[in-house]
Amino acid sequence: MLDDRKLAVLRAIVHDYVSTMEPVGSKSLVDRHHLDVSPATIRNDMAVLEEQGYITQPHTSAGRIPTDKGYRLFVDRLSGIKPLSVAERRAIETFLAGAYDANDVVIAAKRLLLVLITDSGRVEQRAVDLPESIDDTAVAHLRAILNACLDGRRLAEAASVVAELPERVQPSDRQNAAAVFSVILDTLAEHHEERVMVGGAANLTPADFSQGLQEVLESLEEQVVLMRLLGESADEAKITIRIGAENQVEGLRSTSLVAAAYGGTGDQALARLGVIGPTRMDYPTTIGAVRAVARYVGQILAGS
Repeated sequence: MLDDRKLAVLRAIVHDYVSTMEPVGSKSLVDRHHLDVSPATIRNDMAVLEEQGYITQPHTSAGRIPTDKGYRLFVDRLSGIKPLSVAERRAIETFLAGAYDANDVVIAAKRLLLVLITDSGRVEQRAVDLPESIDDTAVAHLRAILNACLDGRRLAEAASVVAELPERVQPSDRQNAAAVFSVILDTLAEHHEERVMVGGAANLTPADFSQGLQEVLESLEEQVVLMRLLGESADEAKITIRIGAENQVEGLRSTSLVAAAYGGTGDQALARLGVIGPTRMDYPTTIGAVRAVARYVGQILAGS
């Protein structure tokens, strides 16, 4: 068990290495951090940390860098998660509001924007060209029918339910309703119940990954792999963190995953989201961001 001073030295090494991507030496720790001990004491503490496997020396005459074990202890002993700034919270809320709050908006007299939110948390938007003009009352009636018949249904049941809906629509609205129902059926036919959406791969750089970026990208292309990783995030209240070799996938052992579930817990969670990056990750900021986005999306789905 490390004492408080050695934990402070480890935290300082993690902080500096994440910031600079350069091995950290004892002199730089003394210069940058107020550890209130002599450089000799810092060197002794670093020797203990290296002996116990928390830091390592990448090459002779270099400073030290954290190991997977060091990152794990750093994460487990985090004193706090970095909160999002006001600007960051506003940006997330604005983005998500734009993606979800467009439910049943009339965008022209003969066109509707149809928004489907599935039981897996996926959102689909489709423009529907109508054969006739439609007013707000007819839109509200159509929305009420769809919500009453589809809310709480599993995806596998939805197509057969939609096929029976024309009989519930007033004769004067049936042509428009048929156009909407047709788009819904086409969308359901295209949908896969389990799907992984990946973005931001262009932000990854080869220098961040000891195993090589190509192996990481190839692993990210395997949706089954990602579903298994994200499937471990089963509880909204808990952040799942896998660091380096803790990832069972060979190609992702130079990465870390920070993930969370939303829209429920355990097997009832609607979906999961996460961030994959190098082990040299800003963990306090990433954990705070994943937790905030999962909470926001969960709130949106709960109110949908």
